[in-house]
Amino acid sequence: MGNETRRILLVEDNDDIREAVAAYLERDYWVTPVRDGRDALNEFNAHHFDLIILDLMLPEVSGEEVCRTVRNSSDVPIIMLTAKGSIEDRIIGLELGADDYLVKPFSPRELVARTRALFRRAHSDDQPQREVLEFGELTIDVSGHKVLVNGEEIVLTASEFKLLTTLSRYPGRVYSRMELVEKVLGYDFEGYERTIDSHVKNLRAKIGDNPRDPKWLHTVHGVGYRFEDPTKASAE
Repeated sequence: MGNETRRILLVEDNDDIREAVAAYLERDYWVTPVRDGRDALNEFNAHHFDLIILDLMLPEVSGEEVCRTVRNSSDVPIIMLTAKGSIEDRIIGLELGADDYLVKPFSPRELVARTRALFRRAHSDDQPQREVLEFGELTIDVSGHKVLVNGEEIVLTASEFKLLTTLSRYPGRVYSRMELVEKVLGYDFEGYERTIDSHVKNLRAKIGDNPRDPKWLHTVHGVGYRFEDPTKASAE
């Protein structure tokens, strides 16, 4: 096994899909496969996991409820699996706090690629020097992977943290949704621009940024988003 320190909880009620995905993942990771939401929560409460792959439609306890429960106490990366095809259905998991999603049917190889990309985002340590960004009440400790608002630490998912650091490193720069998909998620697929909207919505709610009168995260209609430093605006 290539990386025994990385543990994945795989939650999928379809036996064929679960076994096929587990076979691919077990080449590099330690995998705990379960078939329903209740067993998923029992495993989550009993053991540490570095990633959860979670089917949306599950017996016993739904994938939405599992995701919501996990997010109440943990920022562990979550990839949501869904059989529903519309963009609206697919972003449900993102709004609950999932980092990524895949629509069935999917290639196990693509899921492995997404898993690796998410691990790189969640556990990246490419900034050995201390990097702390200050924007009034908002403090982003990039090297420490922490975000504080008025001194209180805010729990963000890996994707939310990557999105915030990407935007905040260049205040005033406008990023298109597709640019953010490539920088934050690490890949480019049609329709994934909407996932950025979901991450921004969650991020605003967590840091207390009113979308109607934002301090930091500004929407550029028809284009994407930009980050502003309110201390510079007030000084000017």
